[in-house]
Amino acid sequence: MKPVVRSASQTVRTGALERGPEPKQDRSVRTRQLVLLRAAECFAEKGFADTSVLDVAERAGMTKGAVYHHFPSKEVLAIAVVEEHYARWPVLLAKTRTKELSPFGTVVDLLDGVAEAFHRDPIVQAGARLQLERSLIGAPLPAPYVGWTQLITDLLGEAQEAGELREGVTPEEAARLVVASFFGMQHISDVLHGRADMPQRWAELRELVLFSIRA
Repeated sequence: MKPVVRSASQTVRTGALERGPEPKQDRSVRTRQLVLLRAAECFAEKGFADTSVLDVAERAGMTKGAVYHHFPSKEVLAIAVVEEHYARWPVLLAKTRTKELSPFGTVVDLLDGVAEAFHRDPIVQAGARLQLERSLIGAPLPAPYVGWTQLITDLLGEAQEAGELREGVTPEEAARLVVASFFGMQHISDVLHGRADMPQRWAELRELVLFSIRA
């Protein structure tokens, strides 16, 4: 299967934006991760335009200078959050693969994990919001949904070969429907309920959409 869920280093090109130094000491690494987490919380709650570096610094309990040491601008900070968002998925896929499930079971288990991440992980939530606000960020971001559609297509293709797909279901069409339904669902859950109802909405979608294509 083609590796379509990209690593963080493959997802974002920052062009002329200056990146902060790569941390080498454990304390510096922990500080950088704390800044990223607090920035993600701010971006997820308020969006890119209404979040300032001072907001991030205050939430992290440090000075603006300390934030700027790791991230020279708000744009670079936002890009780093998006990179962390995309870095979650190869890890989740690898974890699912260790369970040695059937192809269709892999799709279900993987999306269970993604739904949980959107429900609880500020990095994932912020990355999704920043993708929607991509026009405000002064650097290109990866095209959303494309990697997910290809991955689910590949998995459903394996499911079809294993006799797990309902007759007449095309992996490509089913993947587009599943991805559109899932990401539309999480967005509506965010807008209306701050994703508090994600588990319930995902359970409905899984039963009515995902399981409807199973043999």
